[in-house]
Amino acid sequence: MHFDQRTQQALRDVGLSRAEIREASDLVAEAVESDAERLQDFFDRDVVHSDMEMAHSSGEIHEHDVEFVDLFTHGSDLRGYLRFATWGVPIEGGRVLSEDVVELTLGPTVDDRVRFAADPDDLR
Repeated sequence: MHFDQRTQQALRDVGLSRAEIREASDLVAEAVESDAERLQDFFDRDVVHSDMEMAHSSGEIHEHDVEFVDLFTHGSDLRGYLRFATWGVPIEGGRVLSEDVVELTLGPTVDDRVRFAADPDDLR
């Protein structure tokens, strides 16, 4: 179960049984796995655009050549690595905002939430 002890106690305090808490935990894990699959599918393309803040750039939207994305899940955690043509960054979370736009929480070197889209107009 991925709920921490405080969360489990709070859920019991509002009347959920241990079985109901386990079911909720399983549903969260399934939702994260589904999001990971959708994110993997999204990055299965040659180029994406982002609203990432980048050093030495005055533009708001940036184009990135995608090499690969590698994602794994554990409970409510979604982590992995996103590799572009010339650099890469750890992924520390992500979600699907729409069929056309996703958001990743990127780790060290970026340390920010970044939206990605196939079409740059979807980020404006």
